[in-house]
Amino acid sequence: MAWNSFATPLIGKAVRAASRLAHGGGSAFPGKIVERIDPQFLARTLQQLPLGVVLVSGTNGKTTTTRMVASMLESLGLKVFTNPTGSNFTRGVVSSLLAEVSLGGKLDADIAVLELDEAYAVHFVKQVQPDYCLLLNVMRDQLDRFGEIDNTARLLSKAAEATTGTVVLNREDPRIARLADVAHTEDGVEVRYFGLDESLRSFFPSDDDMRTTVDTASSADTASSESAESSANIEIDDAAVIAKTGENAEKSEDAAIAEQLQADVTLLAVGDHRASFGIDGETYETGVRLEGVYNLYNAAAALAVVRAVVADAQAMFLPFEENVTDELLRQVGISQRMIDFAHSTTQSMIDAAAEVTPAFGRGEVIDVNGSPVELLLVKNPMGFRLSLASFTPEGCDTMIAINDEYADGRDMSWLWDVDFSSLRGTGVGMVSGVRAWDMALRLEYDQVPVNSVNTELEEAVSTFVNANPGTPKHIYCTYTAMLKTRAALGKITEVADAGVGK
Repeated sequence: MAWNSFATPLIGKAVRAASRLAHGGGSAFPGKIVERIDPQFLARTLQQLPLGVVLVSGTNGKTTTTRMVASMLESLGLKVFTNPTGSNFTRGVVSSLLAEVSLGGKLDADIAVLELDEAYAVHFVKQVQPDYCLLLNVMRDQLDRFGEIDNTARLLSKAAEATTGTVVLNREDPRIARLADVAHTEDGVEVRYFGLDESLRSFFPSDDDMRTTVDTASSADTASSESAESSANIEIDDAAVIAKTGENAEKSEDAAIAEQLQADVTLLAVGDHRASFGIDGETYETGVRLEGVYNLYNAAAALAVVRAVVADAQAMFLPFEENVTDELLRQVGISQRMIDFAHSTTQSMIDAAAEVTPAFGRGEVIDVNGSPVELLLVKNPMGFRLSLASFTPEGCDTMIAINDEYADGRDMSWLWDVDFSSLRGTGVGMVSGVRAWDMALRLEYDQVPVNSVNTELEEAVSTFVNANPGTPKHIYCTYTAMLKTRAALGKITEVADAGVGK
């Protein structure tokens, strides 16, 4: 422990307050300072948590899934620390901690649920061994940072290898499923999977599968027939578009291997704000507040890791339930809410999942003068394809904002791997961002009409959202473009605090 560690919270809070005054919002700068003066602060603070740390990483869905897990655990009664803004570097986690710890360094929480960038997860696990690790997928993303996706998988393997309790893996992603091999099962580490019903696998092609385009013309018929085969018999929304994975109907070797793995939670069917999950041989149907078919699969991932936490809580706390005084519980650091949490049922977990709302910028809807404006984060081919597949353009105005700052990835060549033909009928009302003209050119090659191009993002957002009052609007945007879009909308209408700077 650093000699000056007693002063770390005070110093960090002072730097954070000064940073907020200077920058007007959240910043990872306080975390950078604290990492420099007290390298053990992160590990020392998180070690206080009786239920440990959940690490969430992967290419797509980290922020939303982290929000799901944290929200579900809170709904089930726990006090949860999380990094809610997507500030997913270690210094971002430290900055978030500074907002929550007392001056004495006490963190009032039972468990931490942390989103970590694929590369920074490696740095994190060198300081903190997670009790739970949820790994979502591996896709081509920020090629200038990660290189090819096999390298991204190697980065994520370090997180799986460092986990001390339960590793939860995506059964349908072969690169993720193979990470079971590095988990220390011989030391008691458990491996669990979340997966898809066979009828839904064409919705979620792996990076290797994306060799054909999204076929909007046949999507409704195909979706309806596939959904009818699912055990829950929930019909797919007619607006959904299936990303087909090739003409060969035979199962791939990866799919055959996946079927041999028993999923703890299986997404069986999806519909308009509805989902059906298979758990322990039973089917659970529920309404959901999340947008997009991909977020329903993230919900299956979140359910799997929450089930793992509940199982451990049952083993840890239920033996203390009888013939133990409240005083003894306090002495050993066990609260009544932990015991209550250990009694959580599968149905209560499903109910908690049903109440989760989208993370900021990930299907978030902001009202502007009577027009619902939906922000849709896109940052790689698969994410953009699934967003286009989930949100029908008919009856809506569409805007695309593309930046190439560090947090977005500087290499925008991946835009050429996205099929935009579903936008031909309606066109795109506005294209903006640093790479607006590159995006406009890409749309021209897919014969998508573009009404206006404006590289000044704030001006473009104002023009777009104020046109055609009452018409729903979709804004597809990269990460930094999404942050700037929210800021621009905040000058026009009320925008909920996303937790930035807290």
